[in-house]
Formats: sequence, C-alpha cells, structure tokens
Amino acid sequence: MTFRTGLTRRTLLAGAAALAALSAPLSLAAQEVQTGGTLVLASLQKPRHLNAAVQSGIATAVPAAQIFATLLRYGETFEPEPYLAESWEYSDDAKTLTLKLRSGATFHDGEPITSEDVIWSLGVTKENHPFSTMLEPIESMEAPDPQTVVINLREPHPALLLALSGPLTPILPKHVFDDGQDITSNPKNNLPVGSGPFKVTQFEPGQHIILERHDGFFLEGRPYLDRIVIRQYQDANSGVLAMESGEAQMFPLLDATRLIRRLEGAGTMVVTDQGYAGIGPINWLAFNTKNPALSDVRVRQAIAYAIDRDFVANALHAGLSKPAIEPVVQNSPFFTENVERYDFDLDKANALLAEAGFGEGGQPLTLRIDFIPDNEEQQRAVAEYVKAALAKVGIEVSVRSSPDFPTWAQRIASHDFDMTMDQVFNWGDPVIGVNRTYLCSNIRPGVIWSNTQSYCNEEVDRLLNEAGVEPDLARRQELYAAAFGQITQDAPIHFINEVPYHTVYLQAVQNPPVSIWGTMGPLDEVWLQQ
Repeated sequence: MTFRTGLTRRTLLAGAAALAALSAPLSLAAQEVQTGGTLVLASLQKPRHLNAAVQSGIATAVPAAQIFATLLRYGETFEPEPYLAESWEYSDDAKTLTLKLRSGATFHDGEPITSEDVIWSLGVTKENHPFSTMLEPIESMEAPDPQTVVINLREPHPALLLALSGPLTPILPKHVFDDGQDITSNPKNNLPVGSGPFKVTQFEPGQHIILERHDGFFLEGRPYLDRIVIRQYQDANSGVLAMESGEAQMFPLLDATRLIRRLEGAGTMVVTDQGYAGIGPINWLAFNTKNPALSDVRVRQAIAYAIDRDFVANALHAGLSKPAIEPVVQNSPFFTENVERYDFDLDKANALLAEAGFGEGGQPLTLRIDFIPDNEEQQRAVAEYVKAALAKVGIEVSVRSSPDFPTWAQRIASHDFDMTMDQVFNWGDPVIGVNRTYLCSNIRPGVIWSNTQSYCNEEVDRLLNEAGVEPDLARRQELYAAAFGQITQDAPIHFINEVPYHTVYLQAVQNPPVSIWGTMGPLDEVWLQQ
C-alpha cells in the first residue's frame, strides 16, 4: 500500500496518465465495456437523508458518493487522483492549497460548478459535519476566478487531500441549498441536486433509493450504468436471499461471516474483502475509565489478557476477521507492530487482578457490558463471549441489551456504561477518524463516537496533535507509533478484531468497487455484462 501526504513537494499535479484516463476516448480494451442496465445494490443501511456534508456514516455516504462529486477521488491506493479538481498545488510552507477545477463541469440542473460552490460547500461541511477535525485547520478560502480555489491553512494539514474525497466533502450547488433554511434539516437533502455520475429520482426511507444516469456528467462516456437501485433490507439474511435469487446483483458491507461463507460456495458470485481500506473498521471493547474499578489500568489490562482474540476471529467469525491490536487497521499506512498486544494469557490476567485487589482473595468485581443492537456476530456474540471469558478470571459480567441503536448511543454518549462493544472507523487518516477517540479535548458528554471512555493522557495528546500537522510521512508514522504504543499500554480500549466487511457481487458485474472507499466512492466505472 502506498500513501503520500503530498506536502513534501511544492507541486502536486495529477499524473498525465491518470488525467488522460479520465478524459480521453475509450481505449481498445475499454471499448468492450457494455453500457446500460440497472444495478440493484442490497443494503442494510437506512439513511435519514442523502447529504453527506452534514451527516457521517456509510448509510448516507454510499448514495451521496453517486449524487455528489468531490474535488478528488482515490483508487486502490492512498494516492489522490483528479476528479472535480484537475490539478492541485501546495505552497512551500504547506499552508496554502490551490486547486484548479475541471472546465465545463455542471450540476444536475445544468448550472456550472464554480469555485464559489466549492468554497460554500467546504464551509458547510466544516461547520456541520461531525468530524470536526477534518477541515478545522482551514482559516480562509478564496476564489480568484471561477475555476480556482485557494485554501489557506493555519498549519499544515496532511489529511486534507483525503478529506477532499469520497464520503467526506461533497460539493453542493450553492444556488440550490443556500436558501436560508437550516442545512442540517433542509428538505432538499432528501432529493438533492448534485454533480455526480447519478441523480436521485426516488428516495423512500426504509425501502429504496433510485439513482438515474446523469447524461451531463463531466467525465465523458460515464457512468456506464443507466440506473442504480439501492434496495434496503431488514437483515443480512434477506439481503443474501436477494442475491441468491438474482433480485440484487451486489451486496457491499456484509459482515455476517456465516452468510459470507455461504455465498462463497454459491459458484455464481464473487466475494471480496477489498474496498474497505479507507473505512478501517475495528470492533473493540471500550472501558469507562471513570468507573472506580476500571480507572485502574491493571484491571483493564487484565481484562485484555483474558480475552482470546484468535478464538473470536476463528470460532465466532469463521476465520474471516483479523485480530485488531491498535487504533488503526493492518492496511493503514500508520499501522505499527510496536504496541502492547495482550495476547491471551490467563496467568497474567489473574496476577494483574490480584495486584489491583480483585480476584481470588480480593474484592469481587462485577461489571456490565453493552453492545450495539442488531449486529449478532460482531457485537452480541462477542459480548457474550467476553462475559464467559472474564468469568474464568473471577469477574462477573452481565450483558445489557438495548432495544435500538439510539438507546445504546444515548447510554454510551452519556457515559452510562462500564464496558461496551463498539465499531469505529479509521476514515483513512488518524486526524479524521482516530484522534477523536483519545484526545482529552474530545471528552464530550452527550456525543457518541467522541472520547466516551473519558481517557486523558497529555503525552498522547501531544503526539497526536504533532502528527496531525507533520508534513513528512515517515515522521508522522513515528509519532503515531509512539502514540499507539502509549494508548495500548494505557488500555482505555481493548481492540478485538477488524470488522470483516466483504462485497459480494454476481459475475456479470464488472469493474467492482474495490478502491479504498469502495461503494462510498463513485460507481461511474461499474458496468454489467449483458
């Protein structure tokens, strides 16, 4: 895997080959592409609306990536590619980014996309998106002409190019959305006008989203499909039945390992785990460090040693998930082996508990574990396993169910928990998706997926903040390695497994979405073999 921050060079111009591939006539090999047809995509996600500028998460991101274009896009590596922006250039001090927009690009209503639209859209995202660190270093933006955007930064921001892509910063038409209404509740978020390869024609929450080909898309000849239907199913079993019957042709973000194994044996489908590097999903056990017993790092470490991650990966997840050992996934450019792993060791667990005054001859220890509802394998099953595993070292655990996701989220956000299972995404760069979990400043009661562990280590803060503005990739990797080493030693979270997301598709589906953003990136190159 490759990754460049782009800040060590003065100029970041897209490679001629990449640009030519986007704008030139179809090559001989590509002439075999068959255009037309409808791709039915099975989904378990139920978005509230379709505007990813003010809403995070895969439910909104998948349709939004088709409706809206972003300035940049990514392929199968962490290397930026041109999209709405044809080229981009950093100043020598890495504090000014200048982007040149593609000439002739228009929104779905035919209005031209200008630098004013870009500046307004980034402002909306900065003000409203839950990932507050994503665009926070932006001090000002300028539009010297309709095709040029200048972004002025308070400090270098090596995660910025990634943030300008995929599911994170859609470019909105200012003339449509700047109507005096609250952008977070604007009814236009349900059937938004964008500039992506597809335009939305129907959105029936809980049922389907219909996306029709945008004939005026700025990449000539794309998209190849006439239509995408995102059909929403109640559970993974229903989605798999739709795949087996041919009702759906693609099922992304499937993590039910028993069903993945079932589809692997179907013979008519392709099953892949590619397309999730940007998401970086981790299944973990989080501790409320304000709990009197769990405030002792020895107790947290003991619990970590008592959990057998290999059992989870192999027995509970059919060998399809990978053990997680640190805040980022193994295919992240910032992954390091130099952390406390907490490999299964009951003797160490018992010794640490005894040292902390618990276990045999000490105080009894009773804890409660929560989990995200409606996720059997990754959440409930692991929570039940943790209960059984901790019983072996004398910790009595009760499993608390939540009737729905909002109930679980409210409990965790208000710090009403001892331990909880959780799934959290890296979102490609620690500045975007990792720092939020550990910074002292992000202990924000009432906000889910903030620092709900109430963990605070000033040295970790220093390392994360320094890495967030460091232009040199190698130095960033060193700083994150040091931060991750300290975090795993402190153990506010025990990392259990990487979520085994897979995409299943019929063999007729060509050019499947295996970029770092998968289906959270544009599907303009997907086509169906007739």
